Amino acid sequence: MSTDPDPFEQGERAAHENIPAEANPYHDGSEQHALWASGHERVASAAEAGESEGTEGT
Repeated sequence: MSTDPDPFEQGERAAHENIPAEANPYHDGSEQHALWASGHERVASAAEAGESEGTEGT
C-alpha cells in the first residue's frame, strides 16, 4: 500500500487554500505536475463559476 500523497488531491487542497496554480511543486512536464494542475483547475473553475453566478444582472 502506498502512502505517497495524491497530486490531484494536493492540487484540489491548494486551490481551496487559495494557493495559486503557479505554486505547483512538481516538475513541469511530469505526470504529477499534470495531476496537480488538474486538481487545482477543477476546484478553481468550480469556485469561479459559483462567484460569477452571484454577479449576473447587477
